[in-house]
Amino acid sequence: MSIRQFYFLMCVVGTIVPWIFFGSFFAENGLNVGLFLSSLFANGAAGGFSADVLISIAVFWVWSFTDAQKDQIRNWWLVIPAGCLVGLSLALPLYLFLRSKPKKLGANA
Repeated sequence: MSIRQFYFLMCVVGTIVPWIFFGSFFAENGLNVGLFLSSLFANGAAGGFSADVLISIAVFWVWSFTDAQKDQIRNWWLVIPAGCLVGLSLALPLYLFLRSKPKKLGANA
């Protein structure tokens, strides 16, 4: 499996797994965005985890923007909707996929 195939696979997994939870929430509560957002901070554990992920994605967006400019990564902007609609679990492997060159795992650089 090439590294690009691995990143693509992680994009799929990073989309499906969160949406299993999101889908369950929306099936139970309807499209109640306010309740969804308040549930992210329902208690200390959820709030801490949510804050960690939100800070991490903000840092990732800044880093990936500057990295994409430096290395001329096409379609960098796709990480913005990926992060908003799914999360870092899609945005990060998507950017790494866009950034990677086709190589086999374990190949000499």
